Amino acid sequence: MEKVPLSELEARISSFRNMMAVSNPEWEIAAIFSKINQYYFTGTMQDGMLIIPREGEPTLWVRRSYERSQDESLFPSIKPMKSFRDAKKEFKTLPDTVYLETEVVPLALYQRFNKHFPFKDFKPVDQQLATVRAVKSNYELSLMRKSGKIHQRVAEDLLPDVLQEGMSEADLAVTIFKTLVEEGHDGLTRFGMFDNEMVVGHVGFGDSSIYPTYFDGASGTRGLSPAAPVLGSRQRKLKKGDLVFVDVGCAFNGYNTDKTMTYMFGSSLPQHAIETHHKCVEIQNEIAKMLKPGAIPSQIYHRIMDNLDEDFLENFMGFGPRKVKFLGHAIGLLIDELPVIAERFDQPLQEGMVFAVEPKNGIAGVGMVGIENTFIVTPRGGECITGDNPGLVPVF
Repeated sequence: MEKVPLSELEARISSFRNMMAVSNPEWEIAAIFSKINQYYFTGTMQDGMLIIPREGEPTLWVRRSYERSQDESLFPSIKPMKSFRDAKKEFKTLPDTVYLETEVVPLALYQRFNKHFPFKDFKPVDQQLATVRAVKSNYELSLMRKSGKIHQRVAEDLLPDVLQEGMSEADLAVTIFKTLVEEGHDGLTRFGMFDNEMVVGHVGFGDSSIYPTYFDGASGTRGLSPAAPVLGSRQRKLKKGDLVFVDVGCAFNGYNTDKTMTYMFGSSLPQHAIETHHKCVEIQNEIAKMLKPGAIPSQIYHRIMDNLDEDFLENFMGFGPRKVKFLGHAIGLLIDELPVIAERFDQPLQEGMVFAVEPKNGIAGVGMVGIENTFIVTPRGGECITGDNPGLVPVF
């Protein structure tokens, strides 16, 4: 079992405290409930809470499973609790305000917590946590590079041989998932988007890839049913002339990469679709060159958007009225992290940030063309870690 090094955990706690000292100098205590942030700081994710005081030792209080947390984590202070009452006994006094992940902590959970920890007020800590997690260490980058290699091998090397006439979208999605896991994928990709459910990603043949969904992304999928809009349709079968669209995540030891590949099955696509796809690839490469420390995400967004013609913009980053207003997003322990390459993201990029860049364009009667890859911010521009195949792979 590979454990997160203690030096990593200590550096993350230190970075969080430094961030809070700048953004909220009056802070005294933060309570972390989400499993993702618990894992980031402690190297284990359990049913419990992590208490980080401004001074003194942070403690992970575990309801279940304390034994597993001891086995998995090098975090110095892990204690068992049956309820919040047990943890409260360790605190003689409390400050007036606690800092919470207000984006993810349900009201009922906070009320149970507040019954035993009677803070007078709470303030959000979500932005500070996201900012700390945005810059990856060399250790984190090594895991993301491993995920990227798995992603590249499956999407670029193995997947073309899987495509067979008559297979369903669901068949392909299941095969992709199985192959990813066999190659080393965790079998799980996590999102920060509230109440989002995803098994493998968006897999579609033809215009299934522009079918509307609630998912905040450019592409779509019909899914299995209204109750399970995931994987892909059992009814839609692959036929000659189809565009095959595959937008899936991959993870290694918790760290995700994101990649979209397209394939032409049986015959080539119309020339205008090919040209639109190539334009998306050019946009990806242009964005990648700008992923340097000091660059401003909102400026990157406008530099691209302001130089595209109206015809191309009509279905850029979606289809019809269903368009998203970003060109890429940070990625790490979650697929959808901050910052985003979009308006109002005005803080400079830092070396070690990681972005999924995904210019795409929907075409009626064809589907979603375009590309997505994962890039590390470096002084030389974005370092692609998920492969360099430009997509529209001919399978005929």
